[in-house]
Amino acid sequence: MNQKPKDPLHGKTLEMILKELVDFYGWEQMGNMITIRCFTHDPSIKSSLAFLRKTPWARTKVENLYLYMLEQL
Repeated sequence: MNQKPKDPLHGKTLEMILKELVDFYGWEQMGNMITIRCFTHDPSIKSSLAFLRKTPWARTKVENLYLYMLEQL
């Protein structure tokens, strides 16, 4: 039985989610959608991961944006 997990975040690392969002939206649009400094000022995967791992509210916003992106596909 090849059933997809009900949770689209299941098995996804924060880094995977972030890379998919950057590929889909780009840093500028992500910075407009979620106003956090690591997206708007000299953004990088590494700096964003460091911030998101220690900031639960920001990580939640990124995960919600990822779920929204999946709905748009």
